[in-house]
Amino acid sequence: MNRPTLDNDTDLQRLRRLARLLDEAFPLPGGYRIGFDGFMGLLPGVGDGLGAALSTYIVALGARLGVPTTHLLRMVGNIGIDLAVGLVPVLGDIFDFTWKANSRNLALIEQGLGRASRGKAGERRLIIMIVVLVVVLLAAAIALSVLVVAELVSLVRS
Repeated sequence: MNRPTLDNDTDLQRLRRLARLLDEAFPLPGGYRIGFDGFMGLLPGVGDGLGAALSTYIVALGARLGVPTTHLLRMVGNIGIDLAVGLVPVLGDIFDFTWKANSRNLALIEQGLGRASRGKAGERRLIIMIVVLVVVLLAAAIALSVLVVAELVSLVRS
């Protein structure tokens, strides 16, 4: 079993702090915890994109740590689900508080570090490029939806 190096330990601690802030920063009665990701999702047009960008950072560090490609693909899927459902008004906001994609992805990273087979560097770079492309496209879609809503509001007012 491969042990993380000191730098990997530092990266893991950074990832744990970020995942905790995004998914579990605030305790609620009954022991449930929510994080900033859910609150960011409440910001129309930009919140879900900002959350996806922070989640992408977790995937990028996972790739840097040598997490297997299959784990990286699952992590991208978790972000995609979080982003896609998060765009749905009201239901998406509730989902943002419960899905906890970042905590799921942290668990995948920790699980993947114990795997003997590592993804190839080229595959990891491809995954990162795909994630960045998806985030950029979704950010553009969000910006477009904000423009459409703004235009509809102006049409209704006139």
